[in-house]
Amino acid sequence: MSFNAVIEQLESVFDQVYVDGTDDELFASGYLRGHFDLVVARMEMNDETDAQAIIPNLQAAVEQAKHELAPADQTHVNNLVEQLDTVVRSV
Repeated sequence: MSFNAVIEQLESVFDQVYVDGTDDELFASGYLRGHFDLVVARMEMNDETDAQAIIPNLQAAVEQAKHELAPADQTHVNNLVEQLDTVVRSV
């Protein structure tokens, strides 16, 4: 599957959270979406189109910014990263 197709699938996970998510999940989704968009943009600027690299790059970005979140929020963000990882692994 192409890089852009994987991006679209991951974006649908974010979209679904907006439809069905709890308040905590909505917060985590909004927070993570910002990191996701930056990671994808950096990858595209560097002509890095390996879809399997998205999640490790996203995890690194979240790890660098973990001081911004309370532990409970970190848990919600990490749970969403795991959902995204499952999507990438399934394609």
